[in-house]
Amino acid sequence: MTANSTSNTQPEFKEFIRIIGRGQRAGGTLTQTQAYQAMQMLINDEITPEQKGAFLMLLRVREETAEELAGFIQAFREVNQPQLAGLPIDIDLGCYAGKRRHLPWFLLAVMAFAQDGKKVFLHGTHEPDSNRLYLKDVLAHLGIDVAKDAIQAAAQLEQYGFCYMDLANINPKLDAMIQLRSQFGLRSCANTLARMLNASHAPNSLQGVFHRDVDRKHSRCAALVNRQVSDSHTTILCFRGEGGEVEYNPERDVTLHLCQSDKETTVDVPASLGHWVVKPKSLDSKQLRNVWQGEEVNDYATQAIIGSLSLMYILTDKLSLADAQVQAQHCWQERDTKWPFSEPVQNDAPAYDTLGQHQAH
Repeated sequence: MTANSTSNTQPEFKEFIRIIGRGQRAGGTLTQTQAYQAMQMLINDEITPEQKGAFLMLLRVREETAEELAGFIQAFREVNQPQLAGLPIDIDLGCYAGKRRHLPWFLLAVMAFAQDGKKVFLHGTHEPDSNRLYLKDVLAHLGIDVAKDAIQAAAQLEQYGFCYMDLANINPKLDAMIQLRSQFGLRSCANTLARMLNASHAPNSLQGVFHRDVDRKHSRCAALVNRQVSDSHTTILCFRGEGGEVEYNPERDVTLHLCQSDKETTVDVPASLGHWVVKPKSLDSKQLRNVWQGEEVNDYATQAIIGSLSLMYILTDKLSLADAQVQAQHCWQERDTKWPFSEPVQNDAPAYDTLGQHQAH
């Protein structure tokens, strides 16, 4: 189908642009069905580049509704790599924010969680022009391979209990939409959708966000998708994580937004540190290995790790906050501190400068 042709049942794409672009008074929002139709047309390249840019940036200025996000994610889930749905995953973590103040301590929480028998699927991408420290870079410094396909992912899950895949190998269409930031100079809804993707069809999805109230929108979106799609039974936990990542920030109180089926609940988690920690001037990935092996004591890191573990136990084991915190403490203290990866850590890897220029979310 060309950009200018439509079927008898599919509206022209310009109708969707007209709905969302008529201004503050006359402009409207898309229904979940309209959003699904619009994103299908975008994914299938049935629209012009000009229409794509106008659509995404109008949504960016107005901000997407939960109904629109629900329709969009339904469309993108249809073009995931299908082999991933057969992986034995307990929990899905989308790592798309990148870090700029602290190392990704949640990686050590994932490793400990995997030692406790859970299977964890991590995914992310590099976002252009953001100048942040992304998990894929950290994994390379630590000697941890990135899975390229479902076969490699399955092998790593069997060996280590977790794996990481790049979004370009999971859903190239969605990754390409994220990369449009190099042309727009702004993010689009693609970053939100990537967090929600759950390409492995895991029963649980942990999602971190940066901005206030976006966590509520994630929960509402999950409820709408679960209600619309009969075989969608994923439980999600969304919260405002450190820097927008899937990591508990021990310096701040946080509200967890959970959605199981279409039932939404919240849990309030107090800060576990009674003081602010001055961010380091640089981030050295080797610290992750040192803290794992017990060679370095870092109170902030320990609290971030245990707190992140607590959220995972709340989500997967349906524990109360108090029970999850106890389980998380035990999991971390009883970990096998031997570094499990055969590839050597890159001791000469450059440190990440936290004082540089970083784009806001």
